[in-house]
Amino acid sequence: MKSSCDYCLYYRYKEEYECYECEIQLDEDDQMRLFNDRSQGCPYFKFGDDYAIVKKQI
Repeated sequence: MKSSCDYCLYYRYKEEYECYECEIQLDEDDQMRLFNDRSQGCPYFKFGDDYAIVKKQI
């Protein structure tokens, strides 16, 4: 089963590193809170709707 990050708008492929990474800019405290509290989902998650993104580009 895929994690919610796989469907997140902010989870993008970086060609220079050849991997996916989250584009949310977090400070160290926020990163530690997010990584230590695995019981809850990411508060920054936003469903990446490809159709809505394409509509904005037209």
